[in-house]
Amino acid sequence: MTTTLLQPGQIEAAAGSIPELRLPPADVFLTRARRLEQLAEGHALADYLRFVARLARAQQDLLDAGPAGGLPPAERLDQCRAYGMPPLAPAGLPRPAGWHGTARQLARTVQPLLTPAGQAALQPLVDGADAWLDEQATRLIENDTEHVNAAVAPIIGAALQAHWTHLARQLDSAQVARPEHPNLCPVCGSHPVSSVVRIGGAENGLRYLHCALCSSEWHVVRAKCSNCDNTRGIVYHHLEGSDNGVRAESCPECRTYLKIVHQDKNPQADPVADDLASLALDLLMDETGFVRSGVNWYLIQGSP
Repeated sequence: MTTTLLQPGQIEAAAGSIPELRLPPADVFLTRARRLEQLAEGHALADYLRFVARLARAQQDLLDAGPAGGLPPAERLDQCRAYGMPPLAPAGLPRPAGWHGTARQLARTVQPLLTPAGQAALQPLVDGADAWLDEQATRLIENDTEHVNAAVAPIIGAALQAHWTHLARQLDSAQVARPEHPNLCPVCGSHPVSSVVRIGGAENGLRYLHCALCSSEWHVVRAKCSNCDNTRGIVYHHLEGSDNGVRAESCPECRTYLKIVHQDKNPQADPVADDLASLALDLLMDETGFVRSGVNWYLIQGSP
């Protein structure tokens, strides 16, 4: 492993020209699926990356169809904006109608891709009661990964992502306040998966955190811990001999890390797909004693 230190300053665009919030594009899951398929070529996790790619394509089909769920009333959105609260926080919203059916549909879509053991592991989701699905969803949303069923978590997470991404796409950026806690999504209050340095237009060279739930992105300056705001001693780690544009940004103050994906290294890089494909970097960071501050719902380490 090699490390490089990035000094703050002379990194971000001029004040006033920064797009603070990027709501999810219409093809967010399709873009992710294509990147996963690209990354799968010759990868040690090729089968799993292709499985997630198929899951992402199914999410895109759902998003295109317009899953159930509408925005909160205008007065609620105004209140959230005035008090700096995320308007789509799961704790303040009822679960979207039909999300149980979405989860079961996704499970049935990907089951044929799995081994008999994998198919059996997803069957509790297909046959389970709505109350059990709600319990698993709550644990996932609350980041209680120790008690979530790891086998069904990617499917439940994918269903929730499809619905919340649909909701986020109905918003206007002006309806969302700058977050009080920059480590949480200003749209839904969830943790990020990773961060991405984007290219092109007004976003060129800017770092955005990517939400694990609603697929929105929000700007946080580089050379600054995305978890605790510390700017001292930030170090960037990557695997020896690897220059795939994925780094682990570590903070000596809170002892956490979050990956940063550089699109200038690969314009097709996706903050979720490239995070998943760089699991070896997570293992390395675990050995160094840093704790990951984000979560990727496509790969949850929980109970069997």
